[in-house]
Amino acid sequence: MSRFASNLINCLSPYVPGEQPKGKSFIKLNTNENPYFTSIAAVKRVEGNLLYNLNRYSDPESLELTKTIADYYGVGEENVLVTNGSDEALAFAFFAYGGCGVCFPDVTYGFYGVIANLFGCNVKQIPLKEDFTVDINEFFKAERTVVLANPNAQTGIELGKDNIEKIISSNLHNIVILDQAYADFGSYNAIELTKKYDNLIVVNTFSKSRSLAGARVGYVIANGNLIADLKKVKNSFHPYNVNSVSAALAAEAIRDDGYFKVSLNKIKNTRRYLTKKLEETGFYVLPSAANFILAKHQAIEGEELYLKLKENGVLVRHFTDERIKNFVRITVGTDEEIEVLLKKITEILKENAK
Repeated sequence: MSRFASNLINCLSPYVPGEQPKGKSFIKLNTNENPYFTSIAAVKRVEGNLLYNLNRYSDPESLELTKTIADYYGVGEENVLVTNGSDEALAFAFFAYGGCGVCFPDVTYGFYGVIANLFGCNVKQIPLKEDFTVDINEFFKAERTVVLANPNAQTGIELGKDNIEKIISSNLHNIVILDQAYADFGSYNAIELTKKYDNLIVVNTFSKSRSLAGARVGYVIANGNLIADLKKVKNSFHPYNVNSVSAALAAEAIRDDGYFKVSLNKIKNTRRYLTKKLEETGFYVLPSAANFILAKHQAIEGEELYLKLKENGVLVRHFTDERIKNFVRITVGTDEEIEVLLKKITEILKENAK
């Protein structure tokens, strides 16, 4: 750090993104990207006239995309805020509602703690149960902002509608932020609950299920008064937050619902296949409703498996958190990529057994 850095900067522990390799070719199963190409209809949208207007600022309201999202989910335009990825949405919400403190599980998306630290939010981490499920009773009447990823990162385990609603209804005097980055791969989307509860903020992203990780587009759906709060934060920080090309891509990706459903089904089918094959190989696999799985094998430590797979041209994710340090997180890739992964894992386990 420089000698000019403030005490706040010196105290920050930034989020560490997954590896984005350069040079050597890898099968990349470490950052939960969608293995299937972006909707062709969306890509074609950025050809021609749109590119001739890049000398102009993007629409600060992202009106076309806002309307497209609102129509798709059956909510009002006043209930939608478009953001630069879901991380920006989370940052706006932590800034607006984190003053009373925040709580989230001890094993979850690592960015929550980073944002909380950045904005000086008091943090309460609530341990997951032994089976890595959320103990919903510990989130009742939290008297602080509740933050939950559903399905949860890094476990992939999903909370059902009844349990989500119990948490929301028990916290009517504080905000509940539901991070749905992986919800499309699961069985339940909580957006409908925003019509019933004025304390619920649902955060979504185009990065995972819509194959637009590189475009950096997210959105919030919530009560209109909450959206007004978040817009005030946005316009105090980043008025032109979503570029015109990304906004057009995202709008067209929503319209191409057929392609969206096809790629979703492919990932769900491959997830089932991968889980079955790993379990047959002796892995303990957490029940995932996301586009990744968390798995461990008693014959090899998580870090060693991660490193050996990397040596063999396959990238998965390893975390040093005590509770999951013997697991690896594997993104669901294409069927071809998963076959290579399984082959390499079998070879590594055989070599280890010698």
